[in-house]
Amino acid sequence: MSLFDLRTYNPLAKLFGPLPLMILVIGTRDLRTPALVGGLALALVLVGARPTGRTLAALLLGVPAALAVMTVSFGVWTDPAKVADSRLLFTVGPLELWSGALETGLATGLRLVAVVLLALVGGLTTTGPELVRSMIRQLRVPYRVGYSALAAFRFVPRFGHELDVIRSAHRVRGLAGGRGPIAALRRYGGYAVPLLAGGIRHAERVSLAMESRAFGAFPTRTERYVVPFRIRDAIFVLALWAFAFGVFR
Repeated sequence: MSLFDLRTYNPLAKLFGPLPLMILVIGTRDLRTPALVGGLALALVLVGARPTGRTLAALLLGVPAALAVMTVSFGVWTDPAKVADSRLLFTVGPLELWSGALETGLATGLRLVAVVLLALVGGLTTTGPELVRSMIRQLRVPYRVGYSALAAFRFVPRFGHELDVIRSAHRVRGLAGGRGPIAALRRYGGYAVPLLAGGIRHAERVSLAMESRAFGAFPTRTERYVVPFRIRDAIFVLALWAFAFGVFR
C-alpha cells in the first residue's frame, strides 16, 4: 500500500479535500492562482492516480490543447470595450483579438482546467461502490438510499450493452440502412421501444434480487468491504485546505 497511491485513500477525503479549492478558484480573476491550483491538481493526478498510457497522453496533450482553444475562444468573446486600453493583436473580419482579452481568456481557461483537474483527483481514483460505502459509513447515509442510487447508476452500462445488442439485431435484419437526419431519427425511434422493454425487465430482475436478499428489512446491514477513514486521509484533507488558505488569503 503506497502512501502516494490515491486509490488507497478514502473517497470522502478526495471529495472534501479539493472542494474548497474548486469553490475558491472559480471566483478568481488572476492568472497565478488558477495556475498554481491546476499545477497541484495535475501533479496529484500524475503521481497519485497512476494513469495509463492513453490517459497520460490525454492529460499531457489534451489539457494544453484545450487550454489554448479556450484562451482564444474566450478572448474573442470578450467585450472589446472592456479591454480597449490593451493592444490589438489581429483582426479577422468582424472579430478582434486584444491582448487584454487574450489574458482574460487565459484566466478563464485556467480556472476551468483547474476545476476539471481537481475533479479528476477523485474521479480517476475512486469507484462507485467505494464512494457509496464511505458515505454510508462516515456520513451515515442510509444504506437504502446509497445502494439504491448505486443500483440505478449501474443501469447506464446495462443500457449501453442493450443498445449494442439492438443495433446488431437491426443490422442483421437490414433495418439500419439510410443516411441523413431523417434516417437517423427512424433508427433511434426503432431503438426506443426494445430499449425501454429491456430496461423494464432489468429493473424487475434487480428488484426481485434485492427483495430476495431482504434489502431494506433492517435499519443497518453488515459490509463485506469496509472503507476506513485513516489518519493519512485527514492529513490529506488538511494539507489541501492549508494550501487553499495559503493561496487565497
